Amino acid sequence: MIEFNQKEIEFLETLEEARIATAHRDIPHVKPVSFVFNKKYIIVATDYDTRAFKNIKKNHNVGIVIDIYKSKHHKAVCIQGKTEIIEQGNEFQELYDIFFKKFEWVRREPWKENEAPFLKIIPVNKVSWGLD
Repeated sequence: MIEFNQKEIEFLETLEEARIATAHRDIPHVKPVSFVFNKKYIIVATDYDTRAFKNIKKNHNVGIVIDIYKSKHHKAVCIQGKTEIIEQGNEFQELYDIFFKKFEWVRREPWKENEAPFLKIIPVNKVSWGLD
């Protein structure tokens, strides 16, 4: 399991948007997503009908970039990992509660188990910069 240092954790806990990369027939697909950092994992909310979800069903490998770009002051954490799909149960409810608290769009358009899944990204590689 990849460990995050304190500066990386603080950085990941302050942001809410990332870009996730999946692949379909060896063609990259990148899109912005909402995320939370929770217990050493990156959690992403998605829908069943997205290209990213369909790609992950066939290939659980993903890349995700969480960054702030300012000229000469770029900060980033880049992660490669494996994805678990969380659709129901206690873990789903725990993650949903975190998203509900953090994101106004979740409170505005709530969902239930098996209506939209979470992607739990388990890091296997990471690199970060600009966090000092």
